Amino acid sequence: MAAISKDSITFLKKLGKNNDRDWFQENKPEYVKQHEEIIAFADELLGLMNEHDTIETISGKKSLYRIYRDVRFSKDKAPYKTNWSGGFKRATKQLRGGYYFHIQPGGNSFIGGGFWGPSKEDLLRIREEIATDASEMREIITSKDFLETFGTLDGEQLKLAPKGFDKEHKDIDLLRYKQFIFGKNFSDEEVLAEDFAQVANETFKKMRPFFDLMSEILTTDSNGTPID
Repeated sequence: MAAISKDSITFLKKLGKNNDRDWFQENKPEYVKQHEEIIAFADELLGLMNEHDTIETISGKKSLYRIYRDVRFSKDKAPYKTNWSGGFKRATKQLRGGYYFHIQPGGNSFIGGGFWGPSKEDLLRIREEIATDASEMREIITSKDFLETFGTLDGEQLKLAPKGFDKEHKDIDLLRYKQFIFGKNFSDEEVLAEDFAQVANETFKKMRPFFDLMSEILTTDSNGTPID
C-alpha cells in the first residue's frame, strides 16, 4: 500500500515556515522525494476508484496540482502551497462531478467533491430541476450516509433568489446555490494511517448518489429526454 509518510507532512510544515525560493531550491531533493511518494499514493487511489467509477485522469501524477502558487493577483506573495493536492475527473460527458484530495498538516486535510464551477447552462438546468422537484436531491443530502460523512451541502450561494425563480419557492435554499460541494476532514494521524488510500476511496464512493443524480439531470432536458 502506498501510504503517506510522516516525512511528507514534516516537509510541508518546514515549507510553511520557510516559504521562499532560496529555501525551496536548497531543499529541492527532499521535495522531489516526497512528491514521488504523493504520486504513488495518488496512483493507488486512482486504481481503487477505477474499480467502481470511470475516471478520465490517466495517472496519479496527472492528478496532482502544482505546488507553485499563482501570486499575480494575491496579497500573499508566498511562492509555494503548503499542501499536496490533486483531482480526478470522471470520464465522458455522461458522468459528472469531480473528486479532490487535499493533504495539509494541522488537521487541515480533507477529501472533497462536487461541482465547483458549473457552467451557466448547467447551473440553470440544475435549478430548473430543483424548482420542479427537489425531493430526490433532498433525500440524498439528508440521508444518514451523507450526513455522517459530509455533514452538509456546501458552496457559494446567492443572497437572494436567482433571476427567473420565485424568491418564495419552497426550495429556495437549494436554488440559491452557485456551487454544490461537500467534503470530510481528516486529522494528521488519519492521513498517516496505512489504509488512508482505502479510506479516501470509500469517502469518494459515498459521493456517488449525488453525482449520479446530477449526471442524470445534466444529460437530459427539462422533459427528461436525453441530450445528444
